[in-house]
Parts: sequence; C-alpha cells; structure tokens
Amino acid sequence: MATELLVPSQTYLASGIHIGMKQKSQHMRRFVYKVRPDGLAVMDLQMIDERVRTAAAFLGRAKNIMVVGRKNIAHTAIEKFGEAVGGRVVKGRFMPGTLTNPRYKSFFEADAIVVVDPLYDHQAMDEAATARVPVVAVCGTSNETNDVDLVIPANNKSARSLSVLFWVLARETLKSRGQLEKDEDFAYKITDFMKEGVFEEPAPALVASEQQAARAPRRGRRTTRRK
Repeated sequence: MATELLVPSQTYLASGIHIGMKQKSQHMRRFVYKVRPDGLAVMDLQMIDERVRTAAAFLGRAKNIMVVGRKNIAHTAIEKFGEAVGGRVVKGRFMPGTLTNPRYKSFFEADAIVVVDPLYDHQAMDEAATARVPVVAVCGTSNETNDVDLVIPANNKSARSLSVLFWVLARETLKSRGQLEKDEDFAYKITDFMKEGVFEEPAPALVASEQQAARAPRRGRRTTRRK
C-alpha cells in the first residue's frame, strides 16, 4: 500500500511539480513516470514525495543549512525556507569563497546546502565538493547529478512548483527536528513562499487530466545508481 502523500495530490499537480522537460539525463530517467504525447516527461509523485521526506530527515540533523538559488523565480521560496528553518540564504550570484575561504566576510561553515538547480548553481556545488559539504539538489529531468548527494526530483523551472516544494520541505524539516508536532501548527502558508499572483490554480479539467495521467501504467525505466 502506497504511503499517504505529505500534501494532497491535487496540490502537487496544480503546482506542476511533476512536470519535466523533453530532455532526460541518464541520472534522472529513473524518476520519470511516463512521457506525455507532447514529449514532456512526467515525474513520479510518489518518488518526489519520498525524496522530500528523506531530505527533510537529513536536514533536520543539520545545524547550519545554506540554501542557494540563482534563479529569480526561486528567490521568494528560498527566502521563506531559510527563515522557517533558520538557514543562510544566498540569492543570485554565489560568491567564490563563501564555503571555502574563512577570511571571506560572508564565509559560512555549512553542514548541508540545498540548491535549486545544479546547472545554475554550479559554483555553490563546486565549493561544496571542495569543502566536503553534502548537497541536496532539486533536479529536473534534464539535470546532471554529479556532486549531488541527495536528489529531489521536481520541476525546478516553475515558481509555483518551487513554492510548494520549499514550503513542504520547510515544514517537514521542522517536524524532523521536533520543533513542529502537527502540520496545522506550521506558521506559514504556501502563498507565503511565492510572489503575489504567481500561483493560479489550473482549470479543473487540466488537474483531472494530470491525475488520470499519474494513474496510467508506467513505461519501463532504465536503472541508474541511487542518489
């Protein structure tokens, strides 16, 4: 029996968190549930949800968390995530030395970093590898996952998707720490993690279509090493 999702499937589907690209890297193929007629990959909601749980359990043990996002669409989401879990937030350009040069004024000795996109946030990932800091990365279907310690498969090209993802991740991290007992005690709403006007519910017919697609039989997937 499948584990109940952390949020209603409708919330995930409405955000497009499961929508990938036409491109699928070798490392990300195993997270693909099916390919739509238009060629876009659809990621497995259950696997997304499981990886959020795993990431939250890991981050719950980390004292000093840094979250990095160069993309403008991620800035509100990562700001609120950092605020909720008490982490350092780096928006825009990641300055060299942030993780590796103790003499740098903005040096941060991180226990873990979370990056929005390995492609855009490669400077942070390079420094994390040098400093031996574990990396949790949100990865779309086209991302390579070299130097990523824990992949969260999700749509990292949508403000709506990232808002929902970081909201759930923040809540579950606090629960993992024992700082939050019940979901309803979480002080933030999903809308707090997004710019005004970003999240517009799709038409019911679209959500119903995606729900039907999510229940469709899977295509065979090639197996890659676990990350």
